[in-house]
Amino acid sequence: MGREQGFQGCFECCIKCLGGIPYASLIATILLYAGVALFCGCGHEALSGTVNILQTYFEMARTAGDTLDVFTMIDIFKYVIYGIAAAFFVYGILLMVEGFFTTGAIKDLYGDFKITTCGRCVSAWFIMLTYLFMLAWLGVTAFTSLPVYMYFNLWTICRNTTLVEGANLCLDLRQFGIVTIGEEKKICTVSENFMRMCESTELNMTFHLFIVALAGAGAAVIAMVHYLMVLSANWAYVKDACRMQKYEDIKSKEEQELHDIHSTRSKERLNAYT
Repeated sequence: MGREQGFQGCFECCIKCLGGIPYASLIATILLYAGVALFCGCGHEALSGTVNILQTYFEMARTAGDTLDVFTMIDIFKYVIYGIAAAFFVYGILLMVEGFFTTGAIKDLYGDFKITTCGRCVSAWFIMLTYLFMLAWLGVTAFTSLPVYMYFNLWTICRNTTLVEGANLCLDLRQFGIVTIGEEKKICTVSENFMRMCESTELNMTFHLFIVALAGAGAAVIAMVHYLMVLSANWAYVKDACRMQKYEDIKSKEEQELHDIHSTRSKERLNAYT
């Protein structure tokens, strides 16, 4: 009998804990972490592959000094990726905590929304911040599509070369803004470097890594939209709870006043009778 009661109590505790999990925020957090991981991991490796392709097949070298060349820009992008990974890891945790503090389990533990003003301010702040991050991820997604477009052109040239014999196609890096107008970094299908590049697995791998990074950025945008829906629902929930609390306070105050009036009249009647 004692074991059954203990098992039932443990089962009820588990059900209560599961009921307090913000599943919508959990799904959005998993999607955000997956998207950020794909974008940062694949984007970092794709940038490293781009450096190897430029140095090996296009015969480009790093510029000495503090000149801002394509290799310096790639290094800056790598550091930006490190910052994005760390920032959104922390932001996902903060949003999960905010989700936990707007569930029924927290309400049962700490009472009927004793800090609704603070909760409303926090929810409004997260809504504004998440909206800005969503716009930022839209920009990141658009920016990530550029290297995908460049590698698609390069992959198409390699494919056309194998299909059409004797075709002399060239790819000039100046048309993509990778080098200045004065520099001529052009590779043609008749060159040995071009054939080695098309036959290597490095080009195909880098191209697909950029595609996966683009998909990760898109997943992060979807996660931000999901977070906006969750935060808006939490905002409405806390706002309604605040109104309900004010109504309950006014109702309790009126009932107390009616009770005091009734008690006073009863005492007056009793005194008049005596």
